[in-house]
Formats: sequence, structure tokens, C-alpha cells
Amino acid sequence: MNQPPNPNAPKPWFRAKTYGYGAGLPIAWQGWVLWFGFLAVFLTLLRLFMRFMGDGSILALLPAAGMIGALLLFVRVSERRSDKDWQWRWGDDEK
Repeated sequence: MNQPPNPNAPKPWFRAKTYGYGAGLPIAWQGWVLWFGFLAVFLTLLRLFMRFMGDGSILALLPAAGMIGALLLFVRVSERRSDKDWQWRWGDDEK
């Protein structure tokens, strides 16, 4: 039995992909802020990583770990704030 939508449920920031797995581009301003924030953090950490790798320093592991952490956090928030569960989709013919 279908349940009515919950009016207190948070609005989605991302729409699930029609084809494939995951979410596409943001559909709300909060999603865009998250996306650009992730991009800024990731690129900053990548620049630090490249600088430390050029010096041959073991400190390059710190920005590398930060990039992995930022990516995992971004994916987790994107999944939780999508309009549908993430699953493989073959198009609009959902059952």
C-alpha cells in the first residue's frame, strides 16, 4: 500500500539518476552549495598534495586522506539528500 508523502520530510537536494547508479546534478540550492564546497575543498587539498609530493614529503598523506574523507562525506550527504534510494536504474519504467 502506498503511503502519502510526509510533509515534514526534508526536501531533496539531488535527483536520482534515470540511468545508472547514484545521483545527478543538484536540484536545490543546498545541493549546489554542497557541490561547490566539496569542489573547493577537494581542489585545495589536491594542490597541497601535489606540493608535498613534489618535495617527496610523507606529509602528502595528510591531504590525500583529506581528499578521501571529503569524497566519502560528499557521497554520504548526497545519498541521504536524494529524492530516491540509490539503486541501478534502466530508465523511467520503475515498478
